[in-house]
Amino acid sequence: RRRSSLVRQFEHVDMPGQEKKFSLSEARPRKDRIFLFDVDGTLTIPRKEIDEEMKTFMEDLRTKAYVGVVGGSDLPKQHEQLGENCTNEFDYFFTQNGLVSFKKGRPLDSNSITKFLGEKKLQRLVNFILGYLAKIELPCKRGTFIEFRTGMLNVSPIGRNCSREERNAFEVYDKETKVRSTMVEVLKKEFAEFNLTYSIGGQISFDVFPKGWDKTYCLPYLLKDGFKEIHFFGDKTYQGGNDFEIYTDDRTVGHSVTSPADTRKQVMAVLNK
Repeated sequence: RRRSSLVRQFEHVDMPGQEKKFSLSEARPRKDRIFLFDVDGTLTIPRKEIDEEMKTFMEDLRTKAYVGVVGGSDLPKQHEQLGENCTNEFDYFFTQNGLVSFKKGRPLDSNSITKFLGEKKLQRLVNFILGYLAKIELPCKRGTFIEFRTGMLNVSPIGRNCSREERNAFEVYDKETKVRSTMVEVLKKEFAEFNLTYSIGGQISFDVFPKGWDKTYCLPYLLKDGFKEIHFFGDKTYQGGNDFEIYTDDRTVGHSVTSPADTRKQVMAVLNK
């Protein structure tokens, strides 16, 4: 399979006394169209690294269209899946739903859940979650039940330190017993006045963040830059999934995918119209 020579343009070149430059080609036919991708289940198998076939596909796509990524995970996890240079390989790179964002490799403004809630409310929420998890019994529990991110809390009933096998087993168990969705309903009632959104994503966790801080948070950046046709590709597009809001938003053209292979198929269908 031919690898695009454009990949060389994505790398920063360090020159003595010079600032790093981002050199993604502007010679693309549609200036008002962008392809925006979820990560887990869309560009990669959940929590796995992007494979060579998808890397090659994305490199070729970047010669035809403007491309962005929007994921719920923080930047270190995006590095694990998409590579250390990932923020420089896309026109826009939105982590934590866009709360920490990059345009052509350069950081944009950020926001935080700590600022939104304040320490007192944040601790009340964290303490309740830990107390709830202490009372439920699961096939297994490991470590890191709450992961604090800049714009959200990521809550995992089994714990993010679980193994790949335990992760897969919990996903099956959760589909049968609705552990996550049940917990989300409890939190909605307990913290109704906090103005929060709860979004189930991936295999083992759900995100907690202020209303409006779902993946649609990234859209104003794109609209401001003149994009009128925003194609979004994601797998958790059902109500309660972390792609639902942006998938159903009037400002996007939503594409529900089932795997990275299906992502490639649907992208080609759009390009070939």
